[in-house]
Amino acid sequence: MRNNEPMLVIEDLRAGTEEVEILHGVSLTLYPGEVHALMGPNGSGKSTLARALAGDPSLVVFSGSAKLNGQEILELSPDERARMGLFLAFQYPPEISGVTIANFIRTAMNELRGEEVPVIEYYANLQETLRKLKLPEDFVLRSLHEGFSGGEKKRSETLQMAVFQPKLAILDEPDSGLDIDALKIVADNINELRSPQRGILIITHYQRILSYVVPDKVHVMLDGKIVMQGGAELARELEEKGYEWVKSEVEARR
Repeated sequence: MRNNEPMLVIEDLRAGTEEVEILHGVSLTLYPGEVHALMGPNGSGKSTLARALAGDPSLVVFSGSAKLNGQEILELSPDERARMGLFLAFQYPPEISGVTIANFIRTAMNELRGEEVPVIEYYANLQETLRKLKLPEDFVLRSLHEGFSGGEKKRSETLQMAVFQPKLAILDEPDSGLDIDALKIVADNINELRSPQRGILIITHYQRILSYVVPDKVHVMLDGKIVMQGGAELARELEEKGYEWVKSEVEARR
């Protein structure tokens, strides 16, 4: 049964750069335990929404509201939002030479908790998480994303999500650049992390990952607005008809 209190409530959010408004009044509600998909063509504003929620300082919020578990987050710093339980997996995860995945995650955990994580506790949890996600133990000994394939970068980010255990996970194009085998592995990792206490927002162009991670709700964004919403079947319809069909439907309503 769905929790009656929403986890994420976005109301009439308008944001962009100082010169250009990109989001033109976005509203969206997500409940604990739900997986939502945000779909749309390139340049529709999907990644801008993710960055605005995460607190990207290069973006300007002009008006509107975004609440996580009832608390307004738009005035908070990125690290404060992270401590509240918001996690963003990047479309293009950065590479950091000389910093192992294990050390990166432990440093982030220390920041999230506001205290030093005991070494034995941390590595025991990390090893258990690697087993759950079917990752080799030496995976975390590699420099963060350096020389990684697209699939390895996405699996690294799902590993981080599994260790951090966020309340709300925003996954920006987790299927980007993946072949079918890597896609299935990443999808399995995401499904492993579905929980009645966690909300997940998947941003994607295509329906293909949604064949493996079936969403509870699908939102379609065009030109900085959510113009259509529905269940998992909407993603399949988009795959068949394309975004031009959405544009024609929107025009017909006017």
